Amino acid sequence: MLKKIKLNFWQIINMNVGFFGIQYSFGLQQSAVNPIYDFLGANPDQIPILNLAGPLTGLIIQPIIGAMSDKTWHPRWGRRKPYFFIGAMICSVALLLYPFSSSLWMAASLLLLLDVGNNTAMEPYRAFVADTLDEEQQPMGFQAQSFFTGFGQFLSYISLFLFPIVFVGYTGSLPNWIYASFFLGSVLSITSIWWSMRKTPEIPPTPEELALLKSEPLNIFSPFIDIYKAVLEMPKVMWQLFLVYLFQWYALMCYWQNNAKSIALSVWNTTPKNKSLYENAVEWNGLIGAFGFVITFSVAFYLAKLAKRYSPKLVHFACLVLAAICFLVFPTVQNEYLFFAIIIGYGIGWASMMGIPYLIIVNHIPKERYGVYMGIINMMIVIPMIFQNLTFGYILKNFLNNDARLAITFSGVLLLIGAACTLLIQSKKSTQYNN
Repeated sequence: MLKKIKLNFWQIINMNVGFFGIQYSFGLQQSAVNPIYDFLGANPDQIPILNLAGPLTGLIIQPIIGAMSDKTWHPRWGRRKPYFFIGAMICSVALLLYPFSSSLWMAASLLLLLDVGNNTAMEPYRAFVADTLDEEQQPMGFQAQSFFTGFGQFLSYISLFLFPIVFVGYTGSLPNWIYASFFLGSVLSITSIWWSMRKTPEIPPTPEELALLKSEPLNIFSPFIDIYKAVLEMPKVMWQLFLVYLFQWYALMCYWQNNAKSIALSVWNTTPKNKSLYENAVEWNGLIGAFGFVITFSVAFYLAKLAKRYSPKLVHFACLVLAAICFLVFPTVQNEYLFFAIIIGYGIGWASMMGIPYLIIVNHIPKERYGVYMGIINMMIVIPMIFQNLTFGYILKNFLNNDARLAITFSGVLLLIGAACTLLIQSKKSTQYNN
């Protein structure tokens, strides 16, 4: 790959705008998909298994797409861009169709399609940022991702509060505001990716790298061979990060599946069976979630500075502790306005989760294999999610009395364990920061 040039602040921003659309879509998965399941009549212990499609798709799609992008180069379309453009197109179609779900299994099937698109786009996009920026600018690049993650998810959550004011009534089993939120996501998904593709060229490979690509052409087996070799050669620090992720992402799935129901119980003393009161809880969850993501994009670049000054490991530890405190206090709040103070911890934690772990490992992986290793990192995210989808329904029903508030407390405890595991990470020193 040719020498990387220094980009200015706005060039780095333009490069990452596509994360805005991707993360608006992901924000809807966090904030609106589970209430849709509730509106369609799902039992609380059914929710985890209905979310299985998302992480299962990520487990399969992202490492394969990442490995394929490592072996791709087209003079016009580039290496990573074809993949995240196709992914954005799939997302747009899935978001357009999702509100027309007439049954639980139709909704789960469209969630599968939505995640195919998101996962096709995500890891080549992360690899694109790593390809383009040198080591000094990578903290800014990854935290720009975190900024747009927060901004996209802010918009998805705030739509749950504002759109019911404008789009009243029901179409079928679902409120009209759900249609509006998903239609907006369909537009943002493709337009934001298009903007980044237009504004940011890919760095072409050197003649030596082109010769290597031609000598090892992409075929049906090569992604699987590359993934297998990469796992065998995976740096120790990635295994240590996986231990953190095991607790971190299991906890987050518990939170996303139960936050609106926890608010409904603690503030309105109701369940999804009372649709009008439960809609209040869903809308309020959207509002406080949006505020949390304001915190996310407000602190994202500051966390990058802290990571350079101290270390990514210590920054991530502190942010996980703050998020854990938020989850432990969350189910005890009975005044809905107090959630604005509580959710600050989650907003800071999410800003770290979306960028800081990549700074921990990026200097340990070979540049020519960014795609496959970014895909493997996603495997480390989705394996805990799959485990949660398969096990938490039983835990919730048999040990937590199907009580959403206890589920949130449980997630807080898991985040504290994940924070402790962060301190076990041993990462090599870098010219930008020490670990």
